[in-house]
Amino acid sequence: MNLLDRDGLTEGQFFEQYRAGDFERPSVAADMVIFTVTNTEADSYRKLPEKELRILLIRRGGHPFLGNWALPGGFVRPDETTEQAAVRELREETGVDDVYLEQLYTFSDVGRDPRTWVMSCSYMALINSDQVQLKAGDDADLAAWFKVTYRLLRERKELIEDGDVKTKEYELKLSSEEEELTAVVGRTMTSKSASTSTTYSIVSNDGLAFDHAKIIAYAIERLRGKVNYTDIVLHLMPPLFTLTDLQQVYEVILDKELLKAAFRRKVADLVAETDHYTENAGHRPSRLYRRNMEEYQ
Repeated sequence: MNLLDRDGLTEGQFFEQYRAGDFERPSVAADMVIFTVTNTEADSYRKLPEKELRILLIRRGGHPFLGNWALPGGFVRPDETTEQAAVRELREETGVDDVYLEQLYTFSDVGRDPRTWVMSCSYMALINSDQVQLKAGDDADLAAWFKVTYRLLRERKELIEDGDVKTKEYELKLSSEEEELTAVVGRTMTSKSASTSTTYSIVSNDGLAFDHAKIIAYAIERLRGKVNYTDIVLHLMPPLFTLTDLQQVYEVILDKELLKAAFRRKVADLVAETDHYTENAGHRPSRLYRRNMEEYQ
């Protein structure tokens, strides 16, 4: 039975006269926020190295935003999904692909790319920095790790009919050995009795291309949020680690100190102890732990 639509057409007839070019179509990009944690140099043999949260940026080698830093990424090809594009870009930029990967958000603001209508399907990846071999892509002339800090600058609250509007502004600072990039990102949450919405805006920006400051802020907040109720941090750890190392990674992500006893209770079910201990660390050997796979299977 051939069903007819409101114009009296069968499905076959509809496709015969359908013209995709009648509708403007966006380009779609997959942009990657790639996090890792690295050690700083210790001041002395006996002092533990401190941790730093870093993200990978590439310096653009072509227009637009020539010479500015951007997230690694590229356009989605006709024969792949956005996730396949993200995996491809990750492999091309870092040499790894078997890592934690999750979709963040689709950024589709009008005018976000000066070339044309481009929507960005963004992804977050967590990798062990020891596995990485950086390689700049076709539209980049350099790839580098940048230390990340993301801190609240100011906040305000405004009452509206049937609700309120809360606005927070954060300073995003990205530092490498040679350069420092800064941006201020605003997050506005509008709460009403029947709905809640959150929007992000770039208040100021120095050195980051496109709207990538907004994407990075979104990723940091996602990572911080998931730290509290998942084992996501363990994807940043090597196969064996100390509880002190793990606590330092939590602290650098959350940007605050944690009480040792409370932290160890929190992660007790996430890790499993091994029979291995640290060696040549300049202090009393510490027991090594691994991710508790049974807890999250």
